[in-house]
Amino acid sequence: MLEDDAADAELTKFALRKGGVHFSASRVETRDDYVKELQEHPPALILSDYSLPGFNGHAALEIAREQRPDTPFIFVTGTMGEEVAIETLKSGATDYVLKTRLSRLVPAVNRAIRESQERAKHRRAQEQLRESHERLRQLSVYLQTVREEERTRIAREVHDELGQALTGCKLDLSWIASKLPKEKNLKPLLEKTRSLSLHIDSTIQMVRRIATELRPGILDHLGLAAALEWQANEFQTRTGIKCDVHANLRHPGLHPDLNTAFFRIFQETLTNIIRHAGATHVTVHLKQRDGRIVLEVKDNGRGISKEEISNTQSMGLLGMRERAGLLGGDFKISAGAGGKGTKVTVSMPIAHANGNYEEHENSFGGRPRRGAPRLEANSRG
Repeated sequence: MLEDDAADAELTKFALRKGGVHFSASRVETRDDYVKELQEHPPALILSDYSLPGFNGHAALEIAREQRPDTPFIFVTGTMGEEVAIETLKSGATDYVLKTRLSRLVPAVNRAIRESQERAKHRRAQEQLRESHERLRQLSVYLQTVREEERTRIAREVHDELGQALTGCKLDLSWIASKLPKEKNLKPLLEKTRSLSLHIDSTIQMVRRIATELRPGILDHLGLAAALEWQANEFQTRTGIKCDVHANLRHPGLHPDLNTAFFRIFQETLTNIIRHAGATHVTVHLKQRDGRIVLEVKDNGRGISKEEISNTQSMGLLGMRERAGLLGGDFKISAGAGGKGTKVTVSMPIAHANGNYEEHENSFGGRPRRGAPRLEANSRG
């Protein structure tokens, strides 16, 4: 209670008690005492006179807004013109009550306390929601990382273990074939060994393809631009849809998390083009601009509707948005001019990626990330 008249202070307390308000109050008169009380004993409510010797209500309100912005502030004053009253309310005062009409004090106090409690409850709910959202994002980052590590591990085992086993089988088969005598009655057996050798060769190629699709080694060893070009060639060979890649990066050695995010988004975009676009040509631009890496993928297909863009059931679009968002990036998808074709734009800051995945991993007890293995197989598997 900021009040220089002790008698007025007692009248105010009497009005509160009469109205059934249970409270304890500290009365101060000077700026120094007022500031000290706010700091050492934060109040649930501030009642302030407007005219004070060497001090005024506006200054008291400003101090309260700075130090205790969530505390209700009510002026209890002898005189206050309408313009002054409006100005104080605009400045953040909760209410004002004239000392000649203290019957309004209790309703004003009850309303101020109730609104303050509701605001505090709302803030707590918002904070809990933010914390929950952050935990979900951390979990999403962790799951993305674990999935990429699992892909890398499986690719390594498929390539190394299965590839070596098949190569060993081929060598043994070749040895057996070399030991068979060149007799006519053994010709079917020789043909069978050659056929089986060719089958092993095709299986080795399939193993290489599976390992590469799980985690292309070119992404880890040659970088994002080379990986996009490789994926575009694979896409063009498989579908017959022409796919041109134009890459212009001043710093090709990007963080592995950026490489992975861009590459997986590009893969999902090409998958959507195959499934939905009906396109015959795809153009890809990878560039660096204002400290960000930007990937643009355009097709000349049927286009995309607003309903499809905002469809919350589209897991592909949700996944791409999430991948970009986890690294502080933006994901946009829109129809081309005249509704023809679709344009996907992904933009991520270069600096934001450093350490981001690892920090979230560590919060879930994850391991430090290791470099991906070289997955390309040679002709011997």
